Amino acid sequence: MSVILNAHQFGRLLERTVGHIADELLPQLHGVRLEADGTFLYAIASDRYTLAVARYRHHGLTGAPFARTLPAHALASLRRWAADQPGTDPVIVTLAENRIRFTAPQGELGVGVDDGREFFGWRGVLRGVLDQLPAGTEDPFPAFDTRLLARWTDADHYLRLRVTADRQGALVVGEDFLGAQMPVRTRHDGFDTGLADGLDQARALWDDVLAGAPAAAMPDSMPAARRPSHDAPRTVAETAEGLLRQTLSSTHNLIKENSTSPAAVAAHASAGVTAWMAFRYLEALHHADPKLAARIVTETAEQLDDGALGEFAHDAAATAGHDPNAWHDEFETKRANQQTEPDEKPAAVTGEGAQASAPAGSALTATG
Repeated sequence: MSVILNAHQFGRLLERTVGHIADELLPQLHGVRLEADGTFLYAIASDRYTLAVARYRHHGLTGAPFARTLPAHALASLRRWAADQPGTDPVIVTLAENRIRFTAPQGELGVGVDDGREFFGWRGVLRGVLDQLPAGTEDPFPAFDTRLLARWTDADHYLRLRVTADRQGALVVGEDFLGAQMPVRTRHDGFDTGLADGLDQARALWDDVLAGAPAAAMPDSMPAARRPSHDAPRTVAETAEGLLRQTLSSTHNLIKENSTSPAAVAAHASAGVTAWMAFRYLEALHHADPKLAARIVTETAEQLDDGALGEFAHDAAATAGHDPNAWHDEFETKRANQQTEPDEKPAAVTGEGAQASAPAGSALTATG
């Protein structure tokens, strides 16, 4: 019995859940549960107060579905092993007797497991939290342990939170991620935590401070600081927006281009095609591994701010086995030939003209 998924996805399964495991006093929960069905590989962890379930669509299940708990003492070495594998490399997760074997092109690791260790019915728990309705007409106002809230940091950059009642679990939803957190009592071990018991009490405690202040929305009264426009974007959302803007701008300029320069037409076509390709690649990476996409965007922004883009590209080309010096010679030869040729007025820029101006193999289609 085995499943296959890429190394980044496998590493993220562990990263998103390992912070929720219980300590050794709860041996049943002292680890991360791996479960495979015909579609997904799941990682599940809980300490009774929080429950985290991450999943990724695997590339194929051989044999019957299976479930085993990875013991906590093996998780550190397993996470290091996963991080050492190239992200796109396949990892085969194979179940054997009292063991799970993890196999990749550049290495293999085996982890001993207890085939008889049971695990609680996490599906039923999450179903209950997902289906629960708000209690009565009162606004829920539960108290949460901030140390437990911090555990969701590794789940995703953005999460949805649904609170329905003071004494019921809050639902946590991310991309390919579902979790829950139980609230805490406002009186613990006989001592009052000092928290307001309800919204009315909270308003009363702060009424003298906030009285007279007009209500305002946070984005209007506290706008986010804007960087100079020449700075490289440092988030996936900003980068994606910039690439889409560039695609639309280049396509528009390509259609409206009145210049007699063929180079200007070609530049608009090339910029639009390149921006669209980059957007699609970023979109795919973000769906496969949001955290890796965010890291790549940040690293790229730092490289762009450094200003040595030509050096980075030269080194990357050489590392990939290309000859960037030969590319340079070809470019210089082409430019010299263009300078000696008489200028020609380009054909009317229509949808067909735009297609002809795009680099070979592109799928740019200009529309009116």
